[in-house]
Amino acid sequence: MGFKVYKFGGASVKDAEGVRNVAHVIRETGATDAVVVVSAMGKMTNAFEELVDAYFSREDRITDALEPLISFHLNIAKDLFENTSHSVFKELNLLFNELTDFLKRNKSPDYDFVYDQVVVYGELLSTTIVSAYFNVISLVNTWHDVRRYIKTNTRYREGKVDWEITMRNLSRNIPKQGLQVTQGFIASDSNGFSTTLGREGSDYTAAIIAYCLNAESVTIWKDVPGVLSGDPRYFKNTVLLNTISYTEAVELAFYGASVIHPKTLQPLQRKEIPLLVKSFANPTASGTQVCLGEPINPLVPCYILKRQQILLSLSSLDFSFMDEENIGEIFKLLGYYKLKVDLIQNSAISFSVCVEDKYRNLEKLVARLKADYKVTVYEQVSLYTLRHPNQAAVSQLEENKEILLKQVTQNTVQLVSL
Repeated sequence: MGFKVYKFGGASVKDAEGVRNVAHVIRETGATDAVVVVSAMGKMTNAFEELVDAYFSREDRITDALEPLISFHLNIAKDLFENTSHSVFKELNLLFNELTDFLKRNKSPDYDFVYDQVVVYGELLSTTIVSAYFNVISLVNTWHDVRRYIKTNTRYREGKVDWEITMRNLSRNIPKQGLQVTQGFIASDSNGFSTTLGREGSDYTAAIIAYCLNAESVTIWKDVPGVLSGDPRYFKNTVLLNTISYTEAVELAFYGASVIHPKTLQPLQRKEIPLLVKSFANPTASGTQVCLGEPINPLVPCYILKRQQILLSLSSLDFSFMDEENIGEIFKLLGYYKLKVDLIQNSAISFSVCVEDKYRNLEKLVARLKADYKVTVYEQVSLYTLRHPNQAAVSQLEENKEILLKQVTQNTVQLVSL
């Protein structure tokens, strides 16, 4: 059995029982030589984001936001370790002290910088607990701080990987024998400050490690049986996709399928490393395999929903054409203000774009745009994407919706609705 990379998301380690189940998966699958990439526990990244918000809003809110984080992790540790004098408690307290010290001494007003220095503790805490528990139950492993190996530029919250340095660091420091436990999502820049790879970036971390170490495969362990034809929370009668090609997986990820991070497929495809998406509740089931081959099996319509989107509709103030120069300027502004574009549509005198505003720059962008264009803003819209559509699927998707925009291409239908 070759060297593998396993990635476990927050849902798989949301509590002590989840951590025990991760150990069960490792044993059940016989993964003796593997890097185990672990995300922050449960919804802890959201909780750390609230801590960052508290830091920037009111200093007296920091303690209120920090205390639940500390108690959450300590309670899981107390459930897993019978001996409360175990060294893991000292390690956790050291991390809490580091975090508290940063919040006290930091002077940077840069939200994105502070965000990355704070949220990384979610992964550091979770892997500290998981690694220590593995050792207690004789799953002997080595804990690694992945920030020492994966290096990025200084674009905080969306770090761009320096592949040359990262490959050298990983190949020199992570053995291909035995179990290695490390973090997803986090990295560091050339100055040693923490960076992150974008939300849900733990999948990407697994792919980076697999690419640099020539792993046999990557397995993402989820709370679903594999890649489904739609998110069962929003769509009925979804089916398991047994196999999909790298290209199809990239398309699904690009349109917003949450089961695979958009950047994950790129390094894996370059070296043709298979990606498996499997259920941590049923580790011996086949799941979904992403590899070279037919685009999708079975060939069924696939539904994707992205909520809390923003639709911007622009037209020129003097009824002139929306030509290449105008559209180019709009895209420059979208890039400058870091709004992610999910859909565009233009006519002779109008231009519409559906975007995400995770950096909270919408108001600034709109103010700039209104200098040259008439701008209509629709907030809290939903973007539906239908891959491999048939007429019945399209009709069902359109039912009972107020559709603001519709776009049809050969294999894809997209709708923006209120």
